[in-house]
Amino acid sequence: MNHQGYWEQTKQAIIRYAEEIGIDKIGFSSADPFLTLKQRLLEHREKGYESGFEEPDLDKRTDPSLSLEGARSLISIALAYPAKLTNPPKSEPGAYRGIMCRAAWGTDYHHVLREKLDKLASFIRQLEPHAQVESMVDTGSLSDRAVAERAGLGWVGKNCALITPEFGSWVYLGEMVTNLPLPPDTPVEEGCGDCNICVDACPTGALVQGGQLDSQKCVAFLTQVKDFIPEQYRAKIGNRLYGCDTCQTVCPKNRGKHFSHHEEFQPDPEIAKPLLRPLLTMSNKEFKQKFGLSSSSWRGKKPIQRNAILALAHFRDRSAVPDLIQLLENDPREVIRGTAAWALGKIGGNEAKDALLQALEKEASGEVLSEVRRGLELLEENKLSKSSN
Repeated sequence: MNHQGYWEQTKQAIIRYAEEIGIDKIGFSSADPFLTLKQRLLEHREKGYESGFEEPDLDKRTDPSLSLEGARSLISIALAYPAKLTNPPKSEPGAYRGIMCRAAWGTDYHHVLREKLDKLASFIRQLEPHAQVESMVDTGSLSDRAVAERAGLGWVGKNCALITPEFGSWVYLGEMVTNLPLPPDTPVEEGCGDCNICVDACPTGALVQGGQLDSQKCVAFLTQVKDFIPEQYRAKIGNRLYGCDTCQTVCPKNRGKHFSHHEEFQPDPEIAKPLLRPLLTMSNKEFKQKFGLSSSSWRGKKPIQRNAILALAHFRDRSAVPDLIQLLENDPREVIRGTAAWALGKIGGNEAKDALLQALEKEASGEVLSEVRRGLELLEENKLSKSSN
């Protein structure tokens, strides 16, 4: 057998094993630097589009050899996840619920994909004892989507998600760098064409023409920050507690696609769509017990509690006013006190107004006081709006 035939045989063995352990797609590519991507990332940085969650070193993000010396090949894997909540929680009048993005419905995908990659790495080392392998999922240096696109799993759409022909964009991605010279796959030539539905549907206009994302405007990013959310985006968030699926749910390539074959990703309805008010008083222990296995827990409970406050304001839930007043008066976190003040202004009522006026006298934080004053302004705006109607 010639050299090329030997490595093709090795590749086929890896593909068969990947199928055995439940990997839905696997692709192979060279480990050459991503030169075009580097230029795009430089432009991204210059325009202020970064989220701050990325690897800051652009060379590490685009040169696989900086993750593994002697890198020859990249292996990309994809696992499909559910797009539908087949058993939604029962709705009761006045019991408002939030929504988690689909990527947070089941067991944290980082753990699931790392386990698959670890098994794959062990198998590769059994085949080739001299093999060197470096695996990563989401938080690694390389761009998961760029690797997957080069390895032929799909193409990066205008919604900046990797779109596969079989599973749409409902896939989690992971990759490994290896020193083995495995034969590369052919990239997918399909693309989005003239379709612009996701760009037009983005709630905050975060999707820039040409498939770039302004992370600072992206609802998925905003729901994960720990600071105050700029007011112009608060209403756009609606009842989203973590993440945003709008650019995926409207995508024609996702139409009719739903995959429930991975037990780990099956959603718990009470995590996918939790009641809002209990989130306001949830302890750290209760939060870990309920959400600890979900990828939504990685930023802690504060962002989710803040988003729950915004959701209650979105629903104008007057039954939540006593809870919001408690937060405004007693919570040690400025972001929670201030967001509660804003929400009280949106919901309105005499009880909310009295609490805001008291906070105006007692609150020491300048940022929170600014939100208290804004809450009082919203109360007056609501009153004027009602009188003019």
